[in-house]
Amino acid sequence: MKKIIMSAVALTAIMGSVSTISADGINILDDMKISGELRPRYETVKVQDSKKDDANAFTARIRLAVQANLFGVENLKTKVGITTVNNFGVDHYAPASSDYEKVVDPSQAMLSEMYAAYTVSDTTLLVGRSHVNLDDQRFIGTVGWRQMERAYDTATVINKSVEGLTLLGSFVYGFAGVAGVTTADTKSVVIHANYKASDALVVSGFSYLLANIHDTHGLRVSGKVPVSDSIKLNYAASYAMQADNTMTYSGDKNGADIERSVDASYYDLALGANISGIILGAEYEVLGKAGNTTDNDGFSTPLATLHKFQGFADVFLGRTKGSGGNKAGLKDMSAKAGYKAKGFGKALVWYHKFDAEDGTFKDLGSEVDAVYANKIPGTNGLNGLLKVAHYMGGETGSTNTKDKTVVWAQLDYKF
Repeated sequence: MKKIIMSAVALTAIMGSVSTISADGINILDDMKISGELRPRYETVKVQDSKKDDANAFTARIRLAVQANLFGVENLKTKVGITTVNNFGVDHYAPASSDYEKVVDPSQAMLSEMYAAYTVSDTTLLVGRSHVNLDDQRFIGTVGWRQMERAYDTATVINKSVEGLTLLGSFVYGFAGVAGVTTADTKSVVIHANYKASDALVVSGFSYLLANIHDTHGLRVSGKVPVSDSIKLNYAASYAMQADNTMTYSGDKNGADIERSVDASYYDLALGANISGIILGAEYEVLGKAGNTTDNDGFSTPLATLHKFQGFADVFLGRTKGSGGNKAGLKDMSAKAGYKAKGFGKALVWYHKFDAEDGTFKDLGSEVDAVYANKIPGTNGLNGLLKVAHYMGGETGSTNTKDKTVVWAQLDYKF
């Protein structure tokens, strides 16, 4: 609790002091806008036949941020934010205590945003720490579901000179968050182009050159198509390929550059419908196997918001974030159904079937997930959420054979 109080006091003191500092009559900060979030959550994790006790984690995220104009210069803005996560001294989960199952929300505090952005005509230059989510977060995301969201340290240029077209080029020199707040140094390049021709057709092309890991080049097409006043369809299709890394840096413990041999592909097809508030959908996603026997890695997405993919139980995180875990590939066939209605909230149920693309053991199990979310009446900005994930183990002898159940209850207040 002390971390939360100290961080909140520190940010308040900073905002109060800098707002009054001026040089030659020019305020350092003006037109300040303050935002914040309080998100308490209970999470329990149970794994079949585990030697560890069930995890029970009660954590809270507090986020405070200030955005303002800088030095009185038109279109020069800055944002500073602090995020803290606290477990109130209850450490019945790993990594806080190794006797329990894992919940990736350790107590920690971090400077989660600190950047300056300057816009000239249709071009913005941003330097510093910020939150970056691209497309569906399959490749670049902040893992906002976890209490300590990932932040990226970048020098970024964004251009919108052509109507409907957004071009982004970014040099990523570090990132931090999720499991720990120590900055991970890197020398990676992110290139992304998004063209919105209409609601029915949005096209993205990208190249993500992750130092010491791999290069990913791909294309995504998505859209929403209204059939009638009561029926709306949506779709998405993605393809990407991974190759040996172009970017290297002295990032291992011996200070050596790392060059990897990678040859893998990815594709994803999703179709959905909203029929008078009834939501239906199906998706088929394949993270391909290693291209040949000399490659260590199949397709991986180490900077994705991985919790969004392959089920909420997070059974396949180690497999899909890299380090050789996905050599045999991973296929995920899923379907969802639910509803969304004003006053009644949103409820969805998913079913996933997992298989390896190659290897002796191909049945990797299945999973059922369910989510209910709704606004809490009487308080603006307050939302509630209940969430359940139940993974059922695959073929005996495969890498995933134990059932796993995770339950969450959460409140989220933003102002």
